[in-house]
Amino acid sequence: MLGFEYGFSRDAPETLVLWEAQFGDFANGAQILIDQFIAAGEDKWGLLSGLVLLLPHGYEGQGPEHSSARIERYLQLAAEENMTIAQPSTAAQYFHLLRRQALRPWRKPLVLFTPKSMLRHPRAASPLAELTQPRFAELLGDPEAGAATRRVLLASGKILHELRAERARRGAPAEIAILGLEQLYPFPAAALAAELARLPAARELVWVQEEPGNMGALAYVLPLLEQAAGGRAVRSVKRSPSASPATGSAKAHAIEQRALLQLAFA
Repeated sequence: MLGFEYGFSRDAPETLVLWEAQFGDFANGAQILIDQFIAAGEDKWGLLSGLVLLLPHGYEGQGPEHSSARIERYLQLAAEENMTIAQPSTAAQYFHLLRRQALRPWRKPLVLFTPKSMLRHPRAASPLAELTQPRFAELLGDPEAGAATRRVLLASGKILHELRAERARRGAPAEIAILGLEQLYPFPAAALAAELARLPAARELVWVQEEPGNMGALAYVLPLLEQAAGGRAVRSVKRSPSASPATGSAKAHAIEQRALLQLAFA
């Protein structure tokens, strides 16, 4: 099915073609097409495609087959601006991404990771005013951060909302800034530098992810954060490395998720 959608996007480049996996985990059955055509078609044969891959992704306690779209695999395929990889956190961001994809003159694949649990969640909802904003924000700043900020948390996807909720619960908005990495590739280095420049007192930059240490965006993001840190300490919060993407126990998942939040604010 993915091959049909890829071919349609090639023959009708003026259309916005979207292919959605029931869960992002299931896209591994189409890995040959992703590797050979979607990621490398332009470099090998000069073939352009604006195909959008919609891959549900998020650690929600549903087990190892319903948690991970394997972000790390797509980031490994990303080079020479061959595709865009993003994880929008709000309805408005999702809208602006699709709008940008439909309007861009030079067709590139778009890989979107979205958590199912945020489909109707109030924190992911957007007022109409945000839909009229001019463009997609590759990095979301923190309006509550400022001169008193000592630590910067950077996250992408569902965990971003959970970090914000935990900060509100702790009542410490001034000390910890939370930035949202909405576009993973190409990496928004200039936008991150601008946000860090607003926080001169911050001494620590922390990447927070739900995935195990051998998965997710960690290996891709960490060297980029070290370049952008400007002398700040850089560390990461993640699950322990694992052969399986996620635990099959909902109780164990809840314990792990709570531990991630505690480590991020420790």
